[in-house]
Amino acid sequence: MSLPYPDRTLYYSGSQQPSTSNKTFQTIDPSTSQPLANIHISSPSDVDTAISSAQKAFPSWSATPPIERARILQKAAAILRARNNELAEIETHDTGKPFSETSGVDIVTGADVLEYFANLVGGGGLNGETIQLRPNAWVYTTKNPLGVCAGIGAWNYPIQIALWKSAPCLAAGNCMVYKPSEFTPLHSTVLAEIYSEAGVPPGVFNVVQGAGDVGAYLTQHPGIAKVSFTGQVATGCKVAGSAAGGMKYVTMELGGKSACIILPDADLEQAVDGAMMANFFSTGQVCTNGTRVFVPKTMKSAFEKRLLEKMQFIRAGDLMDPSTNFGPLVSKPHLDKVTSYIKHGIETDKATLLYGGLDTPSWLQTTPIKDYQKGHWIQPTVFTNCSDDMRIVKEEIFGPVMSILAYNSIEEVVARANNTSLGLAAGVFTKDLNLAHQVIAQLEAGITWINSWGESPAEMSVGGWKMSGVGVENGRRGIEAWVRTKSTLVDMGGEVATVFAKL
Repeated sequence: MSLPYPDRTLYYSGSQQPSTSNKTFQTIDPSTSQPLANIHISSPSDVDTAISSAQKAFPSWSATPPIERARILQKAAAILRARNNELAEIETHDTGKPFSETSGVDIVTGADVLEYFANLVGGGGLNGETIQLRPNAWVYTTKNPLGVCAGIGAWNYPIQIALWKSAPCLAAGNCMVYKPSEFTPLHSTVLAEIYSEAGVPPGVFNVVQGAGDVGAYLTQHPGIAKVSFTGQVATGCKVAGSAAGGMKYVTMELGGKSACIILPDADLEQAVDGAMMANFFSTGQVCTNGTRVFVPKTMKSAFEKRLLEKMQFIRAGDLMDPSTNFGPLVSKPHLDKVTSYIKHGIETDKATLLYGGLDTPSWLQTTPIKDYQKGHWIQPTVFTNCSDDMRIVKEEIFGPVMSILAYNSIEEVVARANNTSLGLAAGVFTKDLNLAHQVIAQLEAGITWINSWGESPAEMSVGGWKMSGVGVENGRRGIEAWVRTKSTLVDMGGEVATVFAKL
């Protein structure tokens, strides 16, 4: 059977390469459950060869002046922008996200990050320090690339996350072997080809394909200097543990169970809009989702009334229709996971189902796109009268499931918001900016917002606290994760010789 997209093979030494495993799998369109392309699985020897390709490229690429690396990466960013709609369509088919989202967010923000780091290193962002110790002695530092790095992508923002990892990696003078999620791999070789077209030398950016076993072999490989991983906490702990055994550098961007706090004076419209953005954008498949929505008891009734009125503006349907803003879940296993949480919330947690639930979305019965009836669609769901001990409140669902929790005081809501082992994101909605800053200062999370939710511009360093991660991505701090510092002391006064001469 002919598939919509050509096979995705491996990419190293500057071109697509055949796999030696003779094994393939199919990537599936979540909206229809139909196959999109055959993906060729990397064998261990394929991973070895990809790493070897990167090792050969590293000496020359790391010695390339930062301004020259910057020009190449800026050209790649320009190509990404020129091909925005084409790439967005690929992402829509592979992830199930509406084209209105992939075309306006995924490629755009990825290109922004690439351009940001290109400009940063081109403008002297990798310069070290000079410190005068005494009149005749100085210390200077240099920031040096690490070597060959592994990037392990996530399925919810495939090309964006690939760029979040590869942009600072390559800008700093490193080479990368990248493994996309097996659920959303279509972007990987296309991105590699764009890098090559822009002038990135062969071996600097390489792609291997496969599931967790391929990722494990890659991250454990002695030729890898750093591992950058985005994914769930349990897997991240294993990856970080494996990397630590080899004294590798790591960046871990893991899961969250973030608190969206509506303060008593908040504007109702803004609060409802913020809570909806924090829960239903990208069908809830965002690690920073504010799924614990804390609402003052005095506002709870009005908040829920307005929320129900606004749920009509969540529009599932033809993913290429500009008015569609809600798609399916990424895979059948993930659909099963999310529905099991909704069922648990209804039957075991005994939370009040305010909206949505387990019924088949009604619009599926009338859609002219019949294949959509086979897809991984779900209703946006809202629970209320929730308590902190409920499973749907404590565990990351990674789907469009909001839990509303009432509170009485600021002290109470801060304590409850922090009562989790995760600390990825948090946010507050209020008219009182002084109070907002006071509350934000007490929240145990690495990414926070005031009167907004979800925006992560290239200039903003992001990273989780507690079990939500290690290190940061993006911003000026983001480049530091891809270099190591060398300190050199220069003595011009002959102090060492003088000391020994007196012995």
